[in-house]
Amino acid sequence: MLQYIPGYLALTVFVLLPIIYGIYSSFTQWNLISDQTWVGLNNYKTILLDQESTFYFQFRNGLKNTLLFVLYTIPFQILFPLMIATVMQHKGLKFKGLFQAIFYVPGLVSASAGALIWLLIFNPRLGPMNNLVASDVVWTAQQPYAWIVIFVMSMWGAIGGNLIIYRSAMAGVSEDLYEAAEIDGAGSLRKFISITLPSIRFPLFYTFVMSTAGAFNVYVQPLMATNGGPNQSTTVLMMYIRNLAFGSGESVAGMASAMAVLLGLVILAVSALQFYVMTKRSKG
Repeated sequence: MLQYIPGYLALTVFVLLPIIYGIYSSFTQWNLISDQTWVGLNNYKTILLDQESTFYFQFRNGLKNTLLFVLYTIPFQILFPLMIATVMQHKGLKFKGLFQAIFYVPGLVSASAGALIWLLIFNPRLGPMNNLVASDVVWTAQQPYAWIVIFVMSMWGAIGGNLIIYRSAMAGVSEDLYEAAEIDGAGSLRKFISITLPSIRFPLFYTFVMSTAGAFNVYVQPLMATNGGPNQSTTVLMMYIRNLAFGSGESVAGMASAMAVLLGLVILAVSALQFYVMTKRSKG
């Protein structure tokens, strides 16, 4: 039992206490300097009900843009690496190691470094993208191109991690199952549906939930690509939360904490729904 104490202590200090303090702060008026003043549910009422308030607009706009990011990226983050992992299962595929490196390496690059690389590629004057498509588009300054840049940046780094998980899971599937299915006349699609998918059900569920939670917390890509523009159309909720707490001007950390708590509740609700659907399907 004693060997678990350092782990429990770290969990308490670095996870549980910050969460509890953040929830408490959401019920206060606080600028990070003065003492906290208890205001009860006023922050939440302002964010959710006061249509004349800037905080009401920021929460709605930030949540809308965050949901757009989630809807744009999650299907590709799940399906694209799954397709690649399935193709790499074929014994006759050549240059398998090269393909793995191409898709794995971006997952080792930090989000900020990857964003800088893609900003150079999409640079309207120096980047190769405009020459490739014979265009003079300023990608990060107008829609829908701004979302395209953010989407590409995010996908480039996210695919590699999920691909590693799928490849590891598929490596544990017995070759005897595939050989037996071939003897019975099963094609590639039937083998994928009947053998591969059931075998990687848990890794698939894990990547679905974790990728979704990560997408709700997106911050670096829209910040570096567009800084929330044009006209706040790519300003995600985490950007508003950070600016309220640590931006220029007086901090509104209590309001930022309330927005963070609401975002956390949204993530919990979505994760619970995912768990319910996946569990129901697995039982069915």
